[in-house]
Parts: sequence; C-alpha cells; structure tokens
Amino acid sequence: MNNMRVLAEEEETSDGVEVTWEDQQQINTFAKLNARLKGIEDKLEQLKQEKEALDDLSTELELTDEDQTVLYKLGESFLHLPQPDALVRLEIDQASVSSQLAKLGAVAEECERGMKDLKVRLYAKFGKAINLDE
Repeated sequence: MNNMRVLAEEEETSDGVEVTWEDQQQINTFAKLNARLKGIEDKLEQLKQEKEALDDLSTELELTDEDQTVLYKLGESFLHLPQPDALVRLEIDQASVSSQLAKLGAVAEECERGMKDLKVRLYAKFGKAINLDE
C-alpha cells in the first residue's frame, strides 16, 4: 500500500513553494477524508454482503410452508417465528440495510467530492512535490 520511492534529483528540488498553515490544513483534511472513505467502503462491503444474504434468505423463506416455524436471527439470538412473521421481519431488515447502504453511499460520494476538490487545489499549488494518490 505504501509506495515509497526515491525522488529523481529534478523532483527533489521544490519550486520554492512554501507550505502554509492553510496548505497543511488542506492536506490534513484530505488525509482525514481518505481514512473516512476507506472505513465507509469497508462498511459498504459488509452491508452489501448482508443484503445479499437477506435476499437469499427471502427466497428460501418464500419456499417454506406457511404453517412452518423457522429460526430467525435477531441480534445474537435466534427466535422461533411462524413463516409469515419471519417474512415480515425479513422485509423490515432488508429495508433497514437498503437505507443504510443509501446513506453510506451518499457520505462516500461527499468524501470523494471533497477529496477531488482538495486534490485539484493541492496539485495546482505543489505539482509533483505532493502525492495524493494511493
């Protein structure tokens, strides 16, 4: 992940561009947004897997008899629920996961927009003297 390399001699010398306090704040903000985005991406991946599992469960529950009781996981516990009640609970869980996915997706887009804006500003000032890519 860390791409460290030795700078060529012509890249070593700066253009005489001074890093101001505001520049450092922008660099710090970029780093915070980047770290936040990585956490959000991890959470989005977990939610996508959970949504896929719930969708698979929905298909399985629809194939069971209505008079049959099923084990339904609620938090860390399993409950015996009648099949119709389990389907209702499953729909609620699916809606909750979809809502969380939408909210996190919006936050991720906001982080990406902020990072893009900061990249433009910082690369315009520092050019090759700064590396904001992974």
